[in-house]
Amino acid sequence: MITSPANKKVKEVRALFDKASLRAERGLFPIEGVRMFLEAPAAEIEELYVSESFAARAEGEVRDKIEALKAETVADNIFAKMSDTKTPQGVLALVRMQRKSLEEVLKGGASCFLAVESLQDPGNLGTMLRAGEGAGLSAILANRGTVDVYNPKLVRATMGSIFRIPVVYVDDFREALLTLAREGIRLYAAALQASVPYDSIEYPEKTAFLIGNEAAGLSEEAIAAANQSIHIPMLGQVESLNAAVAASILLYERARQRRKERA
Repeated sequence: MITSPANKKVKEVRALFDKASLRAERGLFPIEGVRMFLEAPAAEIEELYVSESFAARAEGEVRDKIEALKAETVADNIFAKMSDTKTPQGVLALVRMQRKSLEEVLKGGASCFLAVESLQDPGNLGTMLRAGEGAGLSAILANRGTVDVYNPKLVRATMGSIFRIPVVYVDDFREALLTLAREGIRLYAAALQASVPYDSIEYPEKTAFLIGNEAAGLSEEAIAAANQSIHIPMLGQVESLNAAVAASILLYERARQRRKERA
């Protein structure tokens, strides 16, 4: 049992929560809580830690998975220091990152994309993953200026979708958009310039919605790469929507149309 805050593993877990550079170097990211632990593919879990009290009360599927992965037990007070939450549930794992290229994702048959440019709020990207999975999202394409998908707040916001929806970071965002276009994917930019209402479009199976930075929106270069700009009509005095809310509305409109076609 780990009983000292000076233990090397305690320090490493804390560092992985705090430092994106170390996560990238190690190819590992931390997850917490029963829900995330059960969602995580067992084959991708590198290390598993449980608090002493949690180990004593775990049962059923949770206990079976803990035993199969040979978890390391941690004294409750030390586990609290490892944790990134105010009220730790008692289970924490280090999971291997899944790094996929755009080419791999396309070869896998991906047809519905979100393409995000310089998104900064981890909660926004996390919500896009979670809501997007429910709407049939295949993958997220992101430029290097976008928040780290393995940010702890972002990981929590996905509620497990991070294990199923790939996020592909690219150095050249415009070229990646053109790659999507060459694959027959229609690009729709969430932007006001020369735009039409989002619900006036019939979205094809192969669709990508372009979402920009929370404050600045999409770059002119990204907008120019799109087939059409679209906007969500607003009532009242609201000028714009949260990026994750806007992305969800667009994705679910496409999903609604796809269901209608199949009916």
